Amino acid sequence: MSLDEEYTAYVSGRLPWLRQIAYPLCQDWHRADDLVQTAITRLYVKWRQARAADNLDAYVRTILVRVFLAEQRGGWFSRVRLTPMPPSPPIEGTDRDTAMDMRRALAAVPPRQRATLVLRFHCDLSVEQTARTLGCSTGTVKSQTARGLANLRSILGAPDSRLSHTEER
Repeated sequence: MSLDEEYTAYVSGRLPWLRQIAYPLCQDWHRADDLVQTAITRLYVKWRQARAADNLDAYVRTILVRVFLAEQRGGWFSRVRLTPMPPSPPIEGTDRDTAMDMRRALAAVPPRQRATLVLRFHCDLSVEQTARTLGCSTGTVKSQTARGLANLRSILGAPDSRLSHTEER
């Protein structure tokens, strides 16, 4: 199999997964597709190096998150809005009102905290894995997680224990 065929096979199989990571970061399916497109373009350029990675999915997830954070720093999204945000697709098996509230709250959290929360809770990464993905220390991940959860609590008007992932009972 050629390098191009390997790349195409990998990307074809992982597109839905990449979109599922990109959407909670940016809260817009069109923008999520743009993030994924940029990430897979960067992956193509580095495919020889990437295919030798110990964990290719982690490598690609890192590219995707860094593309999102770089876009936030560059301010492109705040200057350009091509269309109004489309409605979010229905969520199966959950309370839709709660899910919509959570999406709105997550969108209001600063980008770096949002990326940390998505990696920790949506992607179920450890503190160490999240730190590697974001290129920061584990202490930074812990503080960004704490601040992000505090922001979500504040936005949702939730008591401290409601959004804690380690609730005491």
